[in-house]
This record gives sequence, structure tokens and C-alpha cells, in this order.
Amino acid sequence: MTAWKRATKPARWYPRRGDVCLIDLDKERPALIITSDVLNAHSLDVCVLPISTSEHKLFSLRPKLNAGEGGLNRDSWVKCDRPTTIEKQLVVYPALGSVSPTAMYRIEVAIKAALDLD
Repeated sequence: MTAWKRATKPARWYPRRGDVCLIDLDKERPALIITSDVLNAHSLDVCVLPISTSEHKLFSLRPKLNAGEGGLNRDSWVKCDRPTTIEKQLVVYPALGSVSPTAMYRIEVAIKAALDLD
């Protein structure tokens, strides 16, 4: 596996739905891109879910990603109860990786539960 390395964003680059990217806030933090690729390509903002290495055993709205999934070094949990919108320019290029379709489905179910969409 090749080590991840920050690079200059190519013109017209945008993060893809399901990508795990670092977000340049107070420090670089991982997040999952959840907006559609069409919106990501044309909008100045993207919707993300923060990712944490802290497990909350009594909190079922935070699906686990095993180390290696999405390019993450450690077991991590997706904070489906904390969707947030950020400026696309804060997304660090390149993405760490992408989550599997199975993981994305579990995350979508947790988002729906967190936002009471069912």
C-alpha cells in the first residue's frame, strides 16, 4: 500500500461521495463526504460526517470503520449524528480513500435514523 501524501489540487478536482478526506480546520481531521457528486462538482460547499477514533459503545448512530477502510490508519467511527457543511476549499487533496458500498449503506441507515427520516 502506498503511503498517503498531500498534493496540489488539480483544476476541476472535487471530492466524491464516499471519499474519506482530511478537512483543514483547527487541525486536519478526517471526514466522510456524503453529498452527491453532481453537487460536489458545482457547489462551493460539501456535506461531511466527522470521523473519530473514539468509540461510544452506547451510541448506535456511529458506524465503525475498521483500520484500512477508506484509508484510515485506525479503527474509527463515523459521526452520523453530526452532519456538517464545509467550504470545499477546506478539503485536503487527495482523498485518503473511499468506503465500501456495504459501509456506505450502514452509514446511510444511521444518517436516516439520526435525522428521523424514516
